[in-house]
Amino acid sequence: MSLRYLTAGESHGPALCAIAEGFPAGLTVDFAAVDQDLRRRQKGYGRGGRMQIETDAAQFLSGIRGHVTLGSPIAMVVWNKDHESWKELMSPAARGGPRFTRPRPGHADLAGLLKYGFDDARDVLERASARSTAATVALGALARQLLARFGVRVCSRVGAVGEIAAPRDTPPSDAELAAIEASDMHVEAEALAARWRGVVDRERARGGSIGGAVEVFATGLPVGLGSYVHPDRRLDSRLAGALCGIPAIRAVEIGAGTRVDLPGDQFHDPIYWTAERGYHRQTNRSGGLEGGVTTGAPLQLRAFMKPIPTMTTPLPTVDIATHEPAQARYERSDVCAVPAAAVVAEAVVAWELAAALLEKFGGDTVADVEKAIEAYVARLRPDAGR
Repeated sequence: MSLRYLTAGESHGPALCAIAEGFPAGLTVDFAAVDQDLRRRQKGYGRGGRMQIETDAAQFLSGIRGHVTLGSPIAMVVWNKDHESWKELMSPAARGGPRFTRPRPGHADLAGLLKYGFDDARDVLERASARSTAATVALGALARQLLARFGVRVCSRVGAVGEIAAPRDTPPSDAELAAIEASDMHVEAEALAARWRGVVDRERARGGSIGGAVEVFATGLPVGLGSYVHPDRRLDSRLAGALCGIPAIRAVEIGAGTRVDLPGDQFHDPIYWTAERGYHRQTNRSGGLEGGVTTGAPLQLRAFMKPIPTMTTPLPTVDIATHEPAQARYERSDVCAVPAAAVVAEAVVAWELAAALLEKFGGDTVADVEKAIEAYVARLRPDAGR
């Protein structure tokens, strides 16, 4: 059985919910760690007022007993505290109220109105909102715990805010990761964080918004996850699709993927072999993926986030009720959500990696998966078969 999930819920509806299927039995789930990831998603310099209202926590309803997965579908809900102020407008039985007729450029408003024949953009924006990523992060936290059981660690950092980019680096050390988690800009260097806060303050003052880039790393991956035999089974295509599925993510880079200025002999990673290490490389410009398959080197991904389209100084639009020129309606939003996007990116990457790992080593129980990985790793040891 493949690892898959489905989420539902609107930004100001009663709750966000999800059903996940395919987790093996026997995984001990740390509920506090799931909630910690939800809190990490709410942090970051430049976040809006909504994050002062919500105290996100996941409530698990099925598929787990005594903190241990049962192998059956896992149902989960994250309640929206802000729904109390919106229940007359956003309860499932509610209808009416003021219509949202001034679609925002850069949002799903107009395309969704035309696609479904709505006359109220709220029917679109409530589901298109990045609020839905709270459910995604909770699911990713489960996947992260499954990966950790097999020695895989997923982490992230902010790589750019506006025009100021961080130097590209290798996966953060434990000390750097602690500094990243303590930073409201999700970066280890305070001097860089201070410059980024200045960019956010500039955009707040002019009624704008700002985007940036996030970097996601995964270490401890075995060689051979993913496949080259069909395009939809390539792990690079699946990871890129998952990252582009995050609201406002517009581009993805794997390793040194955008360094098209480099000739081939400086771009690729030469292969070496020793009796002690077996096959290995001294560089990782491929970002841990070749031909859609993991190489065993650290996975390095970079995702680029556009500026949030809701701004206090709105862009021109058209009122769909009158077809007259108008200013886009302001809906409470962030000035910068790049640090939060890094946490969401971790979650979707963790999910895809967990799915790929179970596809290769899957079994009904965590112990089955563990034995399959052990046998595979033993087969790949330099001295195997001697």
